[in-house]
Amino acid sequence: MFNVVLLCPQIPQNTGSIGRLCVNTNCKLHIIKPTCFEISDKMVKRAGLDYWKFLDLKIWESLDEFLSVYVKDLKRFFFATTKSEKPYFKARYKKGDFLFFGGESTGLPMEFMKKNWDNAVTIPMGKNGRSLNQAMAVGIVLYDAIRQNFEEF
Repeated sequence: MFNVVLLCPQIPQNTGSIGRLCVNTNCKLHIIKPTCFEISDKMVKRAGLDYWKFLDLKIWESLDEFLSVYVKDLKRFFFATTKSEKPYFKARYKKGDFLFFGGESTGLPMEFMKKNWDNAVTIPMGKNGRSLNQAMAVGIVLYDAIRQNFEEF
């Protein structure tokens, strides 16, 4: 239904939880290296439980490799970031869109997001909040995209 893209993920438990979420929502998971762990890491699979074997997973060696295949879809890239003022629920998602999430401590590169800044979205937080757990952020944005396209789900 949707493509969840993790750029340089750092915490294996988050990636495992996101993989489990992708199986349950019929989404493809793209992981763009480098990662701070091995995809076969037991922590990834522990968080993903027995769902991992059902995951539609593509691992990319670099962002350039990913873009060499999907650059034509740039208009359908959505970037989750704390640097945007646009709430995620104001975006209009379509089946097949790419939802990008950066590394837990690094986020997404600004230069990359500027390729389609109109699709940079944020999750509103209180004044004391800086960021959310990556798996939680993916769930929030992904389920709004599903809500908007529920008839096709």
